[in-house]
Amino acid sequence: IQFVGKNVAASHAYASSLMKQVRQIPGTVDVHILQRLNQPGVEVAMDRLRAQQMGFSATQIAQSVLISLAGSFQTSPSFWLNPANGILYNVAVQTPPYRLDTLEKLLQTPVSAGNAGGAATPQLLGNLATITPARRQAVVSHYDISPVVDLYIYVSGRDLGSFAAEVQKRIDAMKETLPKDISVVMRGQVKTMQASFVGLGIGLAMAIVLVYLLIVINFQSWVDAFIIITALPGALAGIAWMLFLTGTTLSVPALTGTIMTMGVATANAILVVAFARQQLDSGVTPLMSALEAGTQRIRPVLMTALAMIIGMIPMALGLGEGAEQNAPLGRATIGGLLLATVSTLFFVPVVFAAVHHWLGKQQPSVPPQTETTSDEHAR
Repeated sequence: IQFVGKNVAASHAYASSLMKQVRQIPGTVDVHILQRLNQPGVEVAMDRLRAQQMGFSATQIAQSVLISLAGSFQTSPSFWLNPANGILYNVAVQTPPYRLDTLEKLLQTPVSAGNAGGAATPQLLGNLATITPARRQAVVSHYDISPVVDLYIYVSGRDLGSFAAEVQKRIDAMKETLPKDISVVMRGQVKTMQASFVGLGIGLAMAIVLVYLLIVINFQSWVDAFIIITALPGALAGIAWMLFLTGTTLSVPALTGTIMTMGVATANAILVVAFARQQLDSGVTPLMSALEAGTQRIRPVLMTALAMIIGMIPMALGLGEGAEQNAPLGRATIGGLLLATVSTLFFVPVVFAAVHHWLGKQQPSVPPQTETTSDEHAR
């Protein structure tokens, strides 16, 4: 959770308040603020009047301290070419840290005029500045140039969606008291999860629509295509029940398994409806066509479904290190195919018989033609 605003101290205070509230939510672990405002440090205050009298400028003093503490590879980079391999290496010269373990040693840092010229005699830092203890911000973070304070929250034993919803309620309650120059944004895996769910949801809907349109082109009938996709609600119900019974949360692997199940369920329904359509075109009644399709296509439907179910059992069990990550995919596929197979063999034939029986009643009846005798032809 990021608190964005120029007033870092105020953002840190609101982040601390929210941290206390979030810790009361079940499933919260390791809640902390990344940016610390009280890291111990030292503040070097230059005596500008004395430095001017000795012929030093503030830039020269700061540059001398910078080179001693962090080297000059950032401001004045130097390189060394290794003649053996022809590779350039950065060269940084600085005072060893073990020689600056006390304030007295830091005050003995030499200060020179450098390349600026002038007749200034090199001096020690203690002659030009004073050092006092201070508290400073340990980590400085920005997001899109704006200063931010990051509140990190980890979740254990709960699904991320419900946990994020509870955190969002507390954020919404805090927004009423926030200043206008501070905004709160939830980021991290929550945004990734939401974007993934939206993308997979759109993909699932588009898959069903495209499959329906392809079936329409194949069967040249809007009605038969609709009968085929009536098996998909059963597949979705099986996925929901399997995830509920196994205590598995909805996730990206589970949605991926849902898309896979839609394809297998549709293929099985096409086998049944295609055979029933052939029987209907040959003059068999809709009810008998549906019964024949259910009995004749039970073997290929069961073989296709069982092959997928048996193949997904090891993944659904989640055995082995890291296997639980893909377990929702196997569980969703197994649950969806179980109910989709039952729906394909029992519900789809019933829908086929009912729809075509109703369509048969809607068609106008053609009166039978009477045969004429040879005497009538003669007349």
